This record gives sequence, C-alpha cells and structure tokens, in this order.
Amino acid sequence: MCDYAFLCSQPSFFQQKTQFHILGSLSLIFKSSKAVGRKTSSMASQAANLWVLLGLGLAGILMITKKLQKTVREDFGAFIDKLLLLPPPQPAPPKAPHPLTGLTFALSDLFDITGYVTGFGHPDWVRTHEAASSTCPVVSTLVEGGATCVGKTVVDELAFSISGENKHYDSPTNPAAPARIPGGACSGAAVAVATKAVDFALGIDTVGGVRVPAGYCGVLGFKSSHGAISNTGIIPVSSSLDSVGWFAHDPSTLRRVGHVLLQLPFATQRNPRQIILADDCFQLLKIPVDRITQVVIKSAEKLFGRQLLKHQNLENHFETKVPSLKEFARTKADANTKVPTLRLLANVMQLLQRHEFLHNHGDWINTVTIDPVISSQVRENPELTSEEIENLNLIRNETRVAIGLLLKDDGILVVPTMPSVPPKLGSKEITSEDYQNRASSLLSIASISGCCQVTVPLGHHEKCPVSVSFIARHGGDRFLLDTVQTMYASLQENSSIVADPKSSKKTITQEESAEIAKEKGNQAFKEKQWQKAIGLYSEAIKLSDKNATYYNNRAAAYLEVGGFLQAEEDCTKAITLDKKNVKAYLRRGTAREIKGDYKGAIEDFRYALVLEPNNKRAALSAERLKLFQ
Repeated sequence: MCDYAFLCSQPSFFQQKTQFHILGSLSLIFKSSKAVGRKTSSMASQAANLWVLLGLGLAGILMITKKLQKTVREDFGAFIDKLLLLPPPQPAPPKAPHPLTGLTFALSDLFDITGYVTGFGHPDWVRTHEAASSTCPVVSTLVEGGATCVGKTVVDELAFSISGENKHYDSPTNPAAPARIPGGACSGAAVAVATKAVDFALGIDTVGGVRVPAGYCGVLGFKSSHGAISNTGIIPVSSSLDSVGWFAHDPSTLRRVGHVLLQLPFATQRNPRQIILADDCFQLLKIPVDRITQVVIKSAEKLFGRQLLKHQNLENHFETKVPSLKEFARTKADANTKVPTLRLLANVMQLLQRHEFLHNHGDWINTVTIDPVISSQVRENPELTSEEIENLNLIRNETRVAIGLLLKDDGILVVPTMPSVPPKLGSKEITSEDYQNRASSLLSIASISGCCQVTVPLGHHEKCPVSVSFIARHGGDRFLLDTVQTMYASLQENSSIVADPKSSKKTITQEESAEIAKEKGNQAFKEKQWQKAIGLYSEAIKLSDKNATYYNNRAAAYLEVGGFLQAEEDCTKAITLDKKNVKAYLRRGTAREIKGDYKGAIEDFRYALVLEPNNKRAALSAERLKLFQ
C-alpha cells in the first residue's frame, strides 16, 4: 500500500509576506517624509529629496511585486496542488528494486487521490463534489512501482479543449515558448515535465489532451491504446475516446513508465519493418513539410535502411477500408460537396466527444456556468439517435481494422502532431475554423481508431517547438515504445541537421552521439559484422561509460567472436551499473560456462531467474549445469 502525506502550497503566505514588505516600505517613506518636513519645511530644495524617497519606495514595491509573481509562478503555473505519495520500502535482496525507483511524477487533476477532491479544471466541480474515497489504480500502480507523486497539475476547463488555457486558474506558461499556448487539455502535466519539476506526468488523451501539449511544450507524450489501461478512478470526458497517457523528458523514462502501466512481461525489443509517411497528412502542415519529413527519412535510412520507408495517402486507404464513413458523409454534407475523409473522421470524433460528455455530465452542467465555447459546442450538438451512435461506433471499429491492415504488427505510421507551431496566447487562430479543422483531422486518426500514438519533439522552428507523431496498431504499445527508444537519438541528431546544417554537430551532446554509435552497432550486429559492432559499442562506451546497455551489447558481440573473457568483464561492468540487467547475467553465465566456471555460471542463471522467474533460457541453463555441481 502507498503511504500518503500532503504538502500544500500556500500562495496566501507569499501575499501576506509581500503585504508586510509593502506596508513596511510605505511606513518608512512616511516616517522619512515627516522627518524631512519637520526639519526643512521652509526649504524648497529638500522637497526634491522627498520625491526621491517616494520614488525609491515605489520602485521597491514594484520589485517586491515582481518577486512575488516570480515566486508564485516558479513552477510556471503547472501545479494546482502539492502533495506527496511515497512508494513502499525497497524489497530485500536478492529481489530486484522497484522499476520506477528514484522517479518523481505529477498527475493531471482528473485522477482520484484519497482525501482530495478531483478538480476537473473547474472550481464549481470542487465545490459540488466530495473528496475521493480511494486512489486511482493507475496512480497506485506507479507509486507501488517505486515512483513518488509530488502534485496535481492544471487541466483545461472540464478537460474539454486542446488550448491549455483556463480562465478559472492561471493558465500554465509554456516554458518552450512563453508567449504561446501550452496546449491542452493536460497543459500543467506537460509544463511540469518541460520545466523538469518532475521526471514524468500523467494525463488523459481524448481528442489530443496529451499529444498536443507534448508537441507544444517540446516533450515526449504517449497516448496508450484505448482500453489498454484502466480508466477507473479517472473523471471521464468521453468513454469511447479517453486513453491514459503520460509525458517524459527522455525515451527511457517514457518506456519504463509504459512497462509498469501496461504490465508488460519481458520480451525482446523489436524494430519496425515498415515506416509509412502519410503524405496527405503532411499537406495539412503550415510549416515547411521537409522540416519534419526529412528528419524521419534520414533517421530511418540510417538505422534501418531505405527499403523500410513507404508513402501512403491515408484518405484513399480509409475511403476503401472504412465504408461506414460514406454513409456518414451522405448524412452530414450537401450532395454537391465532397468532404475530405479526415475531416469526416474529425466530425465523428467531435460528435462522440460531445455526446458522451453530455451523457456523463449533462445534469451537473445545467446547475453551473461553464465556458461559453464549451457550452455552445455541447448544447448545440444534435441529439444522436441510437442508430447514429451505432454507426459512429461502427466507424471506430472499421478505422481500427483499417490501421491494423496498413501497419500490421511491425509498421509505424508517421503523421504531424499538429498543423502549426503553438498559436500565440489570446490569438484568434485558436478558435479559427481552419486551425480547428486541420488539428482535429490529424488528432482524429488515433482517437477514433483507439491506436497508440507518441509525440516526439524535433527541436524548434522559428523559435517554437515542433514535433512528429508515430502511430502503431491498437495494442502495439510496447512496439511503439521500443521504436521511440531506438530512433530518438537519431531523430534529435537529424533534427539539428535539418534545422541548421552548420551548427548541428555542435549541438549534439556526448550522450546523443553515444546513442547513435550504439544504434549503428546494433545494425552491424544484426548484419553479423561482429568486429564492426564491437568497435561501435566501444565508441559508445568511450562517449558515455555509465550506460549498462553499451557494455552488455558489446559482450554479446564478444561472445560471437569467442572473446569470452572480454564478454565476462563487460557483463560484470553492466551488472555493476544496473543490478537488474537480466541479459547481462545470462551472457556472463554463458561466458563462464564456456570457460568452465560452472559455479559462477549457475549463480548467474539462478539470479536471472530471480529477476525473471519465467525466463526459459535461464531455467534450462541452470538445470543443465546441475550436472556439473
């Protein structure tokens, strides 16, 4: 069970403190002015001194006020509540430590926490609802997995929009572009990760609630397959579309969190066998198409070869594979008007969102005042008949099948996350029909199909964050996480090259260069170029010698060329850096067995079984070596 404690932020404390300083400053000014008046009431020259004192006092007040604003918004307005949920104690050896040990996280104000009212982005919701009597299972899973929860973050009003602005609370500031919107609905969670206040953060993605703010704030954002993670203990927006999602700084953390939430067993990491660029989706971009596509193409060619790259017109694919959309089009458009297929898909998404939102919260909405834009969208939404709802759900199912047929088990669909850089705060662009149509067309693909999607940052364009999104089939979450892990460093390298060829090499960190060398080593290993792989892994180790994976991979290559002593040494180093590295124990056991160190080998295989009780290789090896004891 989780240990619960709270640490509430107190904005009033800062206000009281500032009032004290201001009053003190004013008192000092008035005392000074009286003293001056008593001594020099007849001297006009001293009056100037009084004005100097008053000016200095007012300047001090302004400085203090600015300091207050800085103090209150030191988290960029991301948090609405500070709290502390502590993980359980670590298990005693030889059991492995909790998988998320050392990580901190925040959660959007949609997830229940025992003793707290879940706010839903509206003060009237807080006023009219009781504190939660239990904690959301998703949150409990993360805490029990070793992570520490430090607070709740701001969401859009009723988690309904994708702008990231909320009139009831100070909207979070986009740290990557302060004059631009952070994106929503889970704006605070994205900002908390972008400012490195936490290692990762939880959100809900209905029509882009995780994907949009991730792209706009320049962090990784993962929308899981619909239904892959339980929504129990989470306020629903649209049950047919809501998917648990999370933000992270780096692909390793993103993947670690995913493995815990999705409860994934051990499996060998897989690379994609086809990477499909949706050409018609990239035509919706308002920034140069090559700024995104060339980054993906160059990375894919370097890591996997040009043969994996394909191009697809997604609208043509849906027109043939989603027949129910044609019937929907006939009921929603004039006979002489052809509506683009992706726009139709976006309409389906919006109808479902609004219908199910009203079904979930309609009675409550009638008792309070909500944002006029949300109110008009929900109330003006036509009442759907049971036949219409059935057809919308049929479109959902057919779209999921269509994506599955296109991608199969080993394909990645590449689309823009959003059509443009983040709009400016308060601009009309956010509510414009063109912006809404382009954005919803892109976001509807994964929302309607229920497929998993990840937003990957690709640096900046005109000083604003840009990103790309990868989509895998429904249920392909592990494969998508693996793909991001494999491609991330290369994507960042090529993003720098495409954005600024002259300065790109200067901006690559040693860690990124090491990751690139490792991926090249993996490719050489797959091609059975063992010595080349050893050289590339050695290059990665030289650049970053604290990464267990690099030693472990080099050990695998050494085993192939008969370098058993070197393999053993590399595995020992990998285990020193990562005590739960199962592959390192297996490879060291293999090296020791071949060397004749049967006692050491059986110890390694048995410890691998402690970490992974169902590991067949470890079990068979340990059983075989009993003969030599």
